[in-house]
Order: sequence, then C-alpha cells, then structure tokens
Amino acid sequence: MTVELPARARVVVIGGGVIGCSVAYHLAHAGWTDVVVLERDRLTSGTTWHAAGLMTCFGSTSETNTGIRLYSRDLYARLEEETGQSTGFRPVGLIEAAADTDRLEEYRRVAAFQRYLGLEVEEVSPAEMSALFPWAKTDDLVAGFHVPGDGRVNPVDLTTALAKGARQLGARVIESVRVTDVLLSDDRVPQVTGVRTESGEIECEYVVNCTGMWARELAARSGLVIPNQAAEHYYLITDTIEGIDPNGPIFEDPSSHGYYREEGGGMMVGLFEPRAAAWRVEGIPADFSFGTLQPDWDRMTPFLETAMSRVPITLEVGVRTFFCGPESFTPDLAPAVGEAPGLRGYFVAAGMNSVGVLSAGGLGRVLAEWITAGRPDVDVTGFDVRRFQAYQADDDYRAARTTEILGTVYAAHTPGKQLHTAREALLSPVHERLVAQGGYLREVSGWEGADWFAGVGVAPEAEPTWGRAPWFEHWKVEHRAVREGVGLMDMSFMAKFAVGSGPTESAEEVLSRLCAGPVTAERGRITYTQMLNDDGRILADITVTFTEDGDFFVVASDTAHGAVHDLLIRGGLDVRDVTADYAQLNPQGPLSREVLASLTSADLSTEAFPFRTARRIEVAGVELLCARITYLGELGYELYVPADAALKVYDALSDAGAPHGLRPVGLKALSSLRMEKAYRDYGHDIDNTDCPLEVGLGFALDWDKEFVGKAAVLARREANKAAGGMSQRLVQIRLTDPDPLLHHAEVVYRSGVPVGYVRAASYGWTLGASVGLAFVSGGGEPVTPAWLAEGDWTVDVAGVQHAAEVSLRPMYDPTSARVRD
Repeated sequence: MTVELPARARVVVIGGGVIGCSVAYHLAHAGWTDVVVLERDRLTSGTTWHAAGLMTCFGSTSETNTGIRLYSRDLYARLEEETGQSTGFRPVGLIEAAADTDRLEEYRRVAAFQRYLGLEVEEVSPAEMSALFPWAKTDDLVAGFHVPGDGRVNPVDLTTALAKGARQLGARVIESVRVTDVLLSDDRVPQVTGVRTESGEIECEYVVNCTGMWARELAARSGLVIPNQAAEHYYLITDTIEGIDPNGPIFEDPSSHGYYREEGGGMMVGLFEPRAAAWRVEGIPADFSFGTLQPDWDRMTPFLETAMSRVPITLEVGVRTFFCGPESFTPDLAPAVGEAPGLRGYFVAAGMNSVGVLSAGGLGRVLAEWITAGRPDVDVTGFDVRRFQAYQADDDYRAARTTEILGTVYAAHTPGKQLHTAREALLSPVHERLVAQGGYLREVSGWEGADWFAGVGVAPEAEPTWGRAPWFEHWKVEHRAVREGVGLMDMSFMAKFAVGSGPTESAEEVLSRLCAGPVTAERGRITYTQMLNDDGRILADITVTFTEDGDFFVVASDTAHGAVHDLLIRGGLDVRDVTADYAQLNPQGPLSREVLASLTSADLSTEAFPFRTARRIEVAGVELLCARITYLGELGYELYVPADAALKVYDALSDAGAPHGLRPVGLKALSSLRMEKAYRDYGHDIDNTDCPLEVGLGFALDWDKEFVGKAAVLARREANKAAGGMSQRLVQIRLTDPDPLLHHAEVVYRSGVPVGYVRAASYGWTLGASVGLAFVSGGGEPVTPAWLAEGDWTVDVAGVQHAAEVSLRPMYDPTSARVRD
C-alpha cells in the first residue's frame, strides 16, 4: 500500500509505541508542531500492546526516575480531559512486599527518599497487607509498603490518547510506513537531513529513534551502538476468581518473582524470573507486530510455581492464558536516551527494560525539552545513550547478559550485588596481578576492577550486605596505607584521549574555549577542569594535560567515556581514543615519592616537580607520562604507562614499595579516600544540572579567559552576591555515630526540616564515620557557613534519624597541605 508522505518535517519520530507518541505529544505541547510520527504497522505494535499496564512509582533512589514516574502518573490521570480519549488509568494502589530484612532495609531507605520527592508511601504490616490484598499469603512476609496513588493503565488506550493529543496540536501520525534508514550529511559531525522509508523520503532536521526492540538495528545503520536485546517476557491470567475486586490494588513480591493484579475477573501473575531467555539475538523480524512467542513451560514452571504460591488461589483455578511476548532490555537495565554520539539531530528513546508504560509520560517530556531547548533539565547521566561501547553490540555479549538482566528488575539492591554474565569484556594490562594479589573483581564500565584485595594466594569472598562485612578489614587497611604510607592503585579503566587540532582551529584554541579552567596556561601541567554548556551547567569533569611537547592528553572517568569523546569531537578537535593503549598506575600516599624516586633519575622534589606537574620521565627503564596529581587527598602520582610495559612498571613499583609497606589498593578505598577529601565524581555527586559554583568548583574556573558558559556563570555569581549567597550548595556531611552506613539517597534534615539528600557516600576510616556529599537547599535563605552552623543536622537512614555535621570545606585536610607539600 502506498502512503502519501509530507515532503519535510522538523522532527520525525520513528516508532508509534507509547514512547514515540509521548515524545510527539510533548514536542507539540512545546510548540514544535511540525512533527511526524512514522509507525511501520499500527500504533502499539511490537511491545506496547501487550504491556501489563502498571503505573507504579515506588522503588527508585533516582530523583530523575522518580520525577519521570510521578509526572507520568499525573499526566495519565488528566489526559482524558484534554483529549477525550480514556487512558484507563485507575489509582488502585500498590503494595510492595518485603520478604526479608535486606529488602526491608532497602525499601525503608527508598520510602524515605521518595517521600521527600512527593510520593505518598507508608509502611504496613503483614496483617494490613492482607486486609488490602486478601488473596496473598502474607504471614511469612516482614512488611510491605503501600502507595495508594499508584495504579494501572490501559497501554493501548494511553498510546491512542497521546497520539490524539499530538494530532490535536498539529502533529501528524502516519501508520504503515517503515523507515529503512536515517539520512545524514557528509559533514565532519554529520547532521540528520531526513529519513528514507519504503514509501519515499522525508526531509527533516531531527529524528527520534523510538523503535523499541528494533532500535539497535536501526541505529547500527548509522554507526551507533544501542545494545538493547529482546527477551521472553511472561505473564499468566487465571480463570475467573469469585469475589475478586477489579479495583483492588496491585501486589508485588519481588522475592517470589511476581506481580499480581485483577484482569478480566481473574488474576494476572506477571513474572521477572532470575534467569531469562534472549529472543532473536541475530535480529528482530521486520514483520513482527502483534505476535506472541511459544511459552517455554519447562523453563518457566519452577518460577511460575514460586510466584503463584504467594497468591494460593491462582493454583486452585484454571489458567486462561499463559502469555509470552518480547520485551527489550539494555545491559545495565537503564534506558538509552538522548542525542546520539557523533551525530547532530539524532535522538534516541529506547531500551525501556519493561517499564516503558510507566516511564513514557515523563520521558517524553524530558526528551522534548532536550530537543527544543538544546539541553535536558534533569540529571541524565544515568541513561545517556553515549555510555554504550562497541563491544556491547556483540551478539554473544547481548545473549549472555540478557539472561541475567531481566531478573534484576526484581532483584534486591543490597550493596555488593553485581552482575556475573558477559564479564571480562575489557581487561587492565595488569589484570593478572590484580587476580594474583587476591583482588575482588567487579565490573567497571566493562572493565574488571579490583574492589579490595584479600592477599596473595587468597580467594576473595564477599556477600552483599547493608551492614559491615569481614572484608571491611581489607578495605580499612588499604585506606590507611594511602593515608599513612603508600598504596598502588590500578585505574586503567579511566578514559584517555590524545587530542589534536581540528580542520579550522588549533587544539589550544578549542580546548581553551571548551574548558572552563586554565588548561592552556602552561606546558608541562595537568589541569582539573569542567566543560560547561551555554547555561553554565556541567557537561564533563576531566583533567587536561598540556605536555611539554605541546600536545594535549585528556582523561575522564569510565562512565563519562562516550560523553567526553563526543564533546571533544563536536568541539572540532581531532581525537584518538587511547584508553586501551595506556595503563594508569597510581602510587599514592605520603611515601609515594620515596618509592617512585627509587625507580627514576628524575628529580621528584616539590621544588623540581611541584603539584600539577606533568612530565615524561623514565621509571624502571620505561618512558611514561608522570603527573603529580591525586584523587585520594595525599601526595601522589598518576603514571600513564604504555600497555605493553605496564606489568614491568607495576612489578617494579610493588618491589620498590615493599620496604615501605606498599599495598595494592582497590576501588572501595578510592571511594572512601576521595569522599573524606570531598572530591567530586561526575555522574554520582555532580551532574549536568549543576552549576560549578553551587557544587564548590568555582576554584577551577579561569575568569581571565572566555569559555563556553562563562556569561551564565557570571550572571549567577552576581545574582548570588546580591542575594547574600547561593540558595543551594553541595556540602560534605558526616554522621557523628560511627555505626550507621550511608550509601546514597539518604534524606538530610536541618532542624527537623528536610533540605536535601546524600548524592554519594562511603565510610570514612580516617574521619571515623560515614561521610558523604549532599545537595541541600536553603528554602529561600542563602546556604552560608553561618546557616549551616545554626542548624541541627540529621540524616534519615532507613527511617531512623542520625545526628550529623556538615561543612562547605573538606573535613580532611581542608587546606590541601598534604597534597601540595
């Protein structure tokens, strides 16, 4: 069938599921009505049509994700009034069951955090759960959490309402048109110019890939990596159950792998089994629309029996349907959202991990804002599409990871939990030494990093826990080695780029403009700096080394690898990713100079090699780049060693350090050491919504030059002066009781009033208690040292208030004398 297409549109949204229709709806509401949605078959085909329709908000310790869900819930409740089309939303309530003490601890922490963000949630007893949902067996449960405003929605009706709302504002929704390719210019950073379909081409400035489980294949045609993979996803619907209430609440028991709600007079039993099955790894059939998959009864029966045992009536009545359909999942269970790396105008909203319906409203709003304003207005560091790497598109990798990742939807989030499939994708050049020294390995953006070391010849063992574990002793010893002696840390997973001049400007000119710090002021120096957007918000947190030869070497965190590479490319630079070419070996601690000096003829005295010096020297006969810099708060060095010589240098450092008590140091100590010094970590305690002034990074700005975002930061600085100070600040916070542990998202109170929450935390072995970085708001008052001192500070840890102290300055070595001497 030939479909008549418009010759052009400003935006083409590819995919007519609930996500694509929400993006179009919100673009139209933002005033961008020249939007076309292209759906290859009919709206909701693929996965939306068979979604369970849960609209639940409970469970996240992300402000962004909670906000997305709360917005979605509100939108679905009011959309019928606007469009005349029902969404089927019914606020029947949610009960989340905690079957053990670990889940109870987690849910109490989640509940405290989400209450702060506006979610109505209360803890209920097993008896109260039974009264709310009498079909469940609750006598073996510990507690539950009731969210009366959560509920259910009809996914097809919701999608129809969003499409209708978009049409009413002028957007066009066209079915039965399959997009075969995205058209790009031949610029150095290609710009979207249109789409090619089986019915012709449409010229456009923007495309939004909302193609669900087809997103990976469509993106690959443009050289992009979106490694979402379809998996079998199941739910069962029983025959009619007498007396079941169609307006009864949703009941979830993750420990039984199940969720439960009324459906057509029977009970729906939805499943997230701990070991799943990938579907069509080689590619999703182009003509798959409203199809179902053959259920694997043999594989699923044990999981199904566990789930149905939680609601015994489901075992007593017949089975009306045992449904199996595909849902797509990403390797880290976070969606793929944002502007694609290396392309202009190509946006993505895919990989919803079975929460597409409950996320669609808020995610559509976020993406529409991102497109129309040129930047997002929420923290997107956790789901930025630029985080993916090429190895993740491999068929074997996706097949293996998908078997595990689906089950993590309902897995407990106890600290120490990690994934076990598709590991060892990336290995440090000194990996064999980490293993030999008893390193407890965890995945670090695909790399194998050592969290802590059990010792040579000792097999490291650890169980996830919210409390203290036996391995804490290893962590403490490593922490103290750096504070009091010397430690050696492998950070080869850090992203590294050799940066050169582009076709029109020199690297020096471009980096000076892109970076807010004085990165080009002096050769032979390493500079800690931020890259900002036009609004003066942080896009990247990096170091730039201006070598003695006039070259530039940029280092970013592992999680920011793709984003920083993209920013440098867009800035007009020639960029070589040399991450795998160099190990990063860091001797750190008061005795690090003595150890390193014994292996080199270079003068490492403070007079000859002061803080921030970066110079090529020879260590153990190997030429390398040595930077005197630290992320741990002590005298220390970062050594960038050619990968093929890394083992030689690592062994030489270990041998030379032995008389000084040198220890291998893992990532747990990295966290505790940097947190005591209040060093920031982009994507954890600072993000793309932050102004450098508010998060204590004003010292890193070079006001004597021009840089992107300077005007906005200057305006903010002047406004702060006029107001007597900043209305919100990132502060360091320390509990006064040494026993409770902080992790993330604990709510902070000033004199009984909630004013913010902990963004990241660790245990401070030197400070003697848990320590973190919290973003707090003055509620109309400036956040000054006096305002902090006048308050009584507490932190909610799983529902219990603990006294705390706060500071704008680092509590450990506030003058950085130990770093500079």
